[in-house]
Amino acid sequence: MKQTLTLLLFLVFSLRANTAENWPCFRGPLGTGHHSGAALPTQWSAGNVLWRAELKGAGHSSPVNWGERVFLTTATNQGSTRFVLALDARSGKLLWEKSIPCDAPGKSHNMNGFATPTCLTDGERVVAFFGKAGIHCFDLDGKPLWSQSLGEFPGPWGVAASPVFSGNLIIQNCDTQGASCIVALDKGTGKIVWRTPRGEKPMGGWSTPVEIRAGKRSEIIVNGQEGLDAYDPATGKPLWNCHGFNGRGEPVPEFAHGLLFAVNGLPGDIYAVRPGGAGDVSDTQRAWHTPRSKVRDVSSPIVVGDYLFAMDMKGTAVTYDARSGKVLWTEKIPGAFTASPIESGGFIYLNTESGETLVIKPGPKLDLIARNSIGDHAGELFRASIAPIAGRIYLRSDHALYCIGAK
Repeated sequence: MKQTLTLLLFLVFSLRANTAENWPCFRGPLGTGHHSGAALPTQWSAGNVLWRAELKGAGHSSPVNWGERVFLTTATNQGSTRFVLALDARSGKLLWEKSIPCDAPGKSHNMNGFATPTCLTDGERVVAFFGKAGIHCFDLDGKPLWSQSLGEFPGPWGVAASPVFSGNLIIQNCDTQGASCIVALDKGTGKIVWRTPRGEKPMGGWSTPVEIRAGKRSEIIVNGQEGLDAYDPATGKPLWNCHGFNGRGEPVPEFAHGLLFAVNGLPGDIYAVRPGGAGDVSDTQRAWHTPRSKVRDVSSPIVVGDYLFAMDMKGTAVTYDARSGKVLWTEKIPGAFTASPIESGGFIYLNTESGETLVIKPGPKLDLIARNSIGDHAGELFRASIAPIAGRIYLRSDHALYCIGAK
């Protein structure tokens, strides 16, 4: 009887561990901001802040988690020291921190900083990318596993592209001012498996790759200065490219209805591309393109149902028909927006730089469900995307992490 009870308890705890809700990389498991876990609140206030954890240094990386551990990065002394942090998701208590020195950190734009790429985890390891300071891997208890240098990353812009998994590989976009590339590393050893040149870039690059399925093959998609590029994830072989309508290219493309949806970074048309092509597909695989406002886009677009939503930096929200590109509505919403939205339960969640979070129900007209505040936090900047974990919302400023939920 005792053995049977022990077995049953083991099975229960194993089931809980295997079904734990994890947000393991930038913008979630698919990299496109869609959340399918426990229902999130749509309205909250400062009274719903379960805890606030002050963070050493500053950074804009988004929170990720595995189980009850949340991982973030920060930097101090103008990038001379970078940190990987692990916090308890239930209390905000610091579990461990690991420092990475960088004797010559270089420069970074004042909107960027030295700890913007988001961590990556698979429940066995945590990976953090710091540009010139390298890419580093730890186990979940903070034990160093490997480190790898990926280049000098010259120029005044800094890096922001986050690493992603593709099978046993880690894919890292290494766009920079000058000779750029995309790299795949063995996740167990950190050894470079392939490196594919991406040409000479005039400014840099900040877009996180996303892996999609196009027919019978997988494709790694990267937004960049010239537009969208697709690669074979196993070999790094270039598959196709589609010209964009301006430079920068930091927003991550969305993938829905068999189409990739992209904005440029600098002002330019929003456009949709059918994946699965070969070579230059600008004239053959682009399904549509529609003019946008003359304001920069940093936030990524997101599709909910047939509605494609995009928000520019100054708060002009636009919803398009995802299949045709037709503008359905345009509204100005007060605030500055650099974080990317997520979708959960059919609602769009998007935070402002001041820490408010909009909750929008997609549709043929603007339906702003709530504009939620966690109180006055003057001096803090909220440029990271939120992380939805187990019915709670984790909201990160440059100096602190907040956990929002029902009390």
